[in-house]
Amino acid sequence: MNGRGHVRFEQIVKMHGNFKALKGVDFDIRPAEFFALLGPSGSGKSTTLRILAGLDAPTSGRVMIDGKDVTSADARDRDVAMVFQSYALYPHMTVFENIAFPLEMAKMAKADIAPAVQDAARKVKIEHLLERKPGQLSGGQQQRCALARAIVRRASLFLLDEPLSNLDAKLRLETRAELKKLQRSLGVTAVYVTHDQEEAMTLADRMAVFMAGEIEQIGTPAEVFTRPNSLDVAAFIGSPPMNLIPARLAGGNVIIAGQPLATTRADLSDRNVTVGIRPSALRIGPTGLPAKVDLVEDLGDSAVLDLDCAGTRVRARINHDDIPPENSSVFVTARPQDIHLFDPDTRKRI
Repeated sequence: MNGRGHVRFEQIVKMHGNFKALKGVDFDIRPAEFFALLGPSGSGKSTTLRILAGLDAPTSGRVMIDGKDVTSADARDRDVAMVFQSYALYPHMTVFENIAFPLEMAKMAKADIAPAVQDAARKVKIEHLLERKPGQLSGGQQQRCALARAIVRRASLFLLDEPLSNLDAKLRLETRAELKKLQRSLGVTAVYVTHDQEEAMTLADRMAVFMAGEIEQIGTPAEVFTRPNSLDVAAFIGSPPMNLIPARLAGGNVIIAGQPLATTRADLSDRNVTVGIRPSALRIGPTGLPAKVDLVEDLGDSAVLDLDCAGTRVRARINHDDIPPENSSVFVTARPQDIHLFDPDTRKRI
């Protein structure tokens, strides 16, 4: 398996009439990497996956797989296996027949098909369901059947389009963990489309954040979380997302509602900025920005506070022991290293 599954997108543009669905997308995916395409609906991530699969042709640009230009290659001539949100199983076939289907299409010898199907089914723990029809399976079992059908092809590239979105919350968590282990054990490159940032953060080695047909940022989940490079990424990543507050930078401090908070950026001249502070980085203390507690969401192990900070809504995630009552007045502050600065005009990180 090693060394297979290297993907490169070079300046991919996709037009739908006059609408630019992709505006010159570039990225590089390493062999055996779990790479997530993350973004809100309509941001271009599924279009990107379809172009990689060969189900859609780009208007311009090049798609490379393992150093080979496959831009105009047919889907069946690419070494890719696809798992869709809808699972796309054949209802009239048994689980065994569904998994065997790609091997039959590839004209594999009959004697080799059964052991390959058994092996793939065992990897996703459905070997006891091979005689059933898809209609007799739960959503999670159908998902595993779709995965087994992808595994059996031994493709160097797994393309997964929102594959967990039809599962309930508990099953989604379990399947997510299994998917990561499976990808590791198979040593395949996985490209995973999702709008669920928690899914992307937990599964991906690296991710590309899509906004309106462009990639805003590529990096590890930790890099994107700790150093979002634009206001759009900052507002999208994190639960709850980052607080974004208009402020004035003066003498290395940001002035919010007349109160100074220290930053690490004494090198910058005075200017208007948008300040970003993660809810988990806000501290309630004896001094700082005055705020009123509008709402307390108790999550059991922690709580999320909705605060009114001089007319700006701010959210803080705090320890369960420190919950102030609703309608009380508090002071909030943050460490200098937890204060992110963005340019309000270009929307980029300063």
